[in-house]
Amino acid sequence: MSTAAFAADLPAPVIEHIPQVPAVGGWYLRGDIGYKLYGDPNGSFNDSVVGDLRYERESMDNAWMIGVGVGYKFTDHLRSDLTLDYETPAKAKGYAVCGGCVGGFSTESTDIDVWTLMLNGYYDIGTWNNITPYVGAGVGAAYVRTDSTLSQNPGGTTTAYDGAHAEWNFAWALMAGASYAVTPNWSIDAGYRYKNLGTAKTVKYYNTGSGQTRSEFADLSAHEFRLGVRYQFANQVAAVPTYFPPQPITSNY
Repeated sequence: MSTAAFAADLPAPVIEHIPQVPAVGGWYLRGDIGYKLYGDPNGSFNDSVVGDLRYERESMDNAWMIGVGVGYKFTDHLRSDLTLDYETPAKAKGYAVCGGCVGGFSTESTDIDVWTLMLNGYYDIGTWNNITPYVGAGVGAAYVRTDSTLSQNPGGTTTAYDGAHAEWNFAWALMAGASYAVTPNWSIDAGYRYKNLGTAKTVKYYNTGSGQTRSEFADLSAHEFRLGVRYQFANQVAAVPTYFPPQPITSNY
């Protein structure tokens, strides 16, 4: 009986499980490269006296982009970053009716390059096998610059207009993609982004008495396919169970 009583007094080891707390903050850096597929803009020959003369058709070349950014991860699902992108020059063309020209159309062209500063927000849907798909949106400003403006008649006469013109426009974007965590700090990011950049205006290149004539290419929009890397400074550390040794044996008598 004393042996049984003594065994009953032995306390069992206490195992305390500390719950895993989701990451609540962490800065990260990012870098991206990508290729932009521009849609055809809405072009016009704008004059304050004559009015806007729409081009018969428009086209725009594709371009490359490179970008950097800094961001913050608020929770396991929500993060935000501020990005700066540069997009290489792409040639935009508008084809205008030329009544006195053989062939009927003149070609008005300019090179457009863009800097964009965007504030973006993302929702990370979840993580499976180190792959995290996400969706997001962004707003910001686009510095749209035109240069190398040309006017070419069907007969071969080409006029070049010196100087560049630049303006800040409102810009917005929608994005989706997925990241792959190579290590706890480094991730590879592959994504798609639709971006709207506003209007590009050329230098004044034809004087009808008003001095306000220029080409405009409105509704600049592009489909971007981006590949980048992210470096996360802060990482979630999984909590491990803490084991407490048995307490001293006490007697009931």
